[in-house]
Amino acid sequence: MSGPNTNYDPVEVAPLSAESLAEMVAEARSAFAAADTVAALKQARSEHLAERSPIALANREIGALPPQARKDAGQRIGAARGEIQAAFAARQEEVAAAELALTLAAEQVDVTLPVSRRPVGAPHPITALMDLMADVFVAMGWEVAEGPEAEGEWLNFDALNLDSDHPARGTTDTLFLSPLERHVVLRTHTSPVQIRSLLDRELPVYVVCPGKVFRADEFDSTHVPVFHQIEGLCVDKGISMAHLKGTLDHLARQMFGDVRTRMRPSYFPFTEPSAEVDLECFVCHGASVGNPDAPCRTCRSEGWIEWGGCGVVNPRVLAACGVDTAVYSGFAFGMGIERTLMFRNNATDMRDMVEGDIRFSRQLKGAAR
Repeated sequence: MSGPNTNYDPVEVAPLSAESLAEMVAEARSAFAAADTVAALKQARSEHLAERSPIALANREIGALPPQARKDAGQRIGAARGEIQAAFAARQEEVAAAELALTLAAEQVDVTLPVSRRPVGAPHPITALMDLMADVFVAMGWEVAEGPEAEGEWLNFDALNLDSDHPARGTTDTLFLSPLERHVVLRTHTSPVQIRSLLDRELPVYVVCPGKVFRADEFDSTHVPVFHQIEGLCVDKGISMAHLKGTLDHLARQMFGDVRTRMRPSYFPFTEPSAEVDLECFVCHGASVGNPDAPCRTCRSEGWIEWGGCGVVNPRVLAACGVDTAVYSGFAFGMGIERTLMFRNNATDMRDMVEGDIRFSRQLKGAAR
């Protein structure tokens, strides 16, 4: 910076001359006009309006002028700086508008073109399989019946011939809703829907009851506290175990293809006689039985896999619903949807079915085999 100049001569302070300031303005306008992006314009502003720009350095020279000359020089510099700033502002609007137009042109979407629609989800295999199993019975003329998940204790136990001291009625097995005096439980099976069907419908009754059930079970690979069942009830004249066997054979073939079933004697309070229904192992087809050289993990080399329970409806259950047991008889059965799904897909961990992973839902067979 120059020292004090008591004998003012504009030639000695060249940056303050009108010609120099006009040249600064012209150079700034030219630089701004050449900048075609926001980044380039920002660089041009730094070169012509920042602290080290020519106009800023010229402003510092005012201190070298005598007092009587400072006002005139300050006015000239202020006018020049104002022109530069106005030129920058005008160019900034132009560059921003041009960049926006380029961005919109590059990102525009032709809505008339066909697009590939990506699926946002998939039917859950449990839901799909439950619908498929119900469709098998609808095709035979049966009805699909539903009921509440919070059920009265009488419908869930007493009407099904489960005595008050039955272990299943304890709080260690059943989830009761408070207060306990209301005698309302989260249903432990869909059998209460069968009772409701007998109370609400005219005989004969052919209903299938799919739905969610609740048990006080641990959460592990083979048990979950909330799962799904499908149960069937047939009450008509002249119904026997032979009708039950034929119905379950038909259902098994629809679910697993060409597979055999068998019945083993068992006990359930609501059926008499009762049986466990087994499926022939669909992996080894019994070839692993007694053959240590070819073990089968699916059936543990037993040749059969337990599927569900069934039997002829206990006359006490029919009588509790007002059915004349001298005229009518019936059969009932029930099996787990998750268990059927595991058999159809050779799945090993039931917890995978409740994780909500869409990749799991897409790879398992639910509605289609």
